Amino acid sequence: MPNLLIHLDPQQGYNNVFQLGEYQMKLTRFGIVRLAKGSSLEADTGEMEAALVILGGKLSIKGNNFAFDEVGKRRNVFDGTPHTIYLPRRTSYTVTALTDVDYALNESPVSRDTARPCVIAPEQTRSFAIGRDNFTRAATVMIDEKFDSEHFYIGEGMIPSGNWSGYPPHRHDFDNLPDEIDMEETYFYRFDPAGGFGIQKVYQPDGSIDETYTVKNNDTVAIAKGFHPLCGAPGYRMYYLWTMTGKNNRGLISLKDPAHSWVK
Repeated sequence: MPNLLIHLDPQQGYNNVFQLGEYQMKLTRFGIVRLAKGSSLEADTGEMEAALVILGGKLSIKGNNFAFDEVGKRRNVFDGTPHTIYLPRRTSYTVTALTDVDYALNESPVSRDTARPCVIAPEQTRSFAIGRDNFTRAATVMIDEKFDSEHFYIGEGMIPSGNWSGYPPHRHDFDNLPDEIDMEETYFYRFDPAGGFGIQKVYQPDGSIDETYTVKNNDTVAIAKGFHPLCGAPGYRMYYLWTMTGKNNRGLISLKDPAHSWVK
């Protein structure tokens, strides 16, 4: 099994994390863009849909027949709910940093025209608490199955000091409704304070996958399949952006590991 943990030290411009097809990720390309105030980046979605999740800072974005002049409010991922920009395939665009800004660029190959370019503002997101005891965490969903995307289901998780998430362990490896749907997933991490760390597990009960990673600021784990619980070190808040991509279905429908599903 290849190492699924990818380290990153983001620099000015586009920072590739993984390309389509790497780490068995057939529907996802992922990168981080960092721009200094006043700088710009030109890009084209090509044959992919794209979702730009602003991690911190403010930007403007313009393209053919659209212009969003001021997008973004939070200083960092621990300072509120994100703005997300959705772009369909065959869209040329220019991003200009109005402050120092960084954003996650999620891309997925599409076979059709999807939603027009738009901004998903904080008030258009959905937030809720999950779990109990020391596996409580907060989730915010920016793009769900109701949004006109071919593949994306995107959200953020916030784990309090020392808590677990993705627990009981779950997977989404097969299209087997109503119990499970097939979606690959990307986890991107940040910590408050930034020197924090967490533990990410990816496994299958038969031992065909059995990976345990120490994750730190700006790390990513690519999860094409397997159960994938995680936890944060005490003393640190743990943030993770989760990008799920499904071929046939989208949604928060997963199978719990039978060995631990009794934990409700």
